[in-house]
Amino acid sequence: MIRVVLPAHLRTLARVDGEVKLHVAGPVTLAAVLDALEAAYPPLRGTMRDHVTRRRRAFLRFFACEEDLSNEPPDAPLPDAVVAGVEPLLIVGAMAGGSR
Repeated sequence: MIRVVLPAHLRTLARVDGEVKLHVAGPVTLAAVLDALEAAYPPLRGTMRDHVTRRRRAFLRFFACEEDLSNEPPDAPLPDAVVAGVEPLLIVGAMAGGSR
């Protein structure tokens, strides 16, 4: 069972509270987790990655085991602790801006 923590705006879209738990068939990669998440919660389709290119949306980041996985290849295996359900995959809304 894969644990996923969504940012507040995506939890609202998916109509879930707290952590989401998913079954992922086959190798557990970021792409496979996002596929399972979008299949289980259709309102999330297109919110985390582009419909056509499947690339990560600019203002979302992916973290696991204190590592930023945002720029890793989507088919790279996730850390063993995530696969085992010990650690969650964190999907974080990034912020932009600067000082005045």
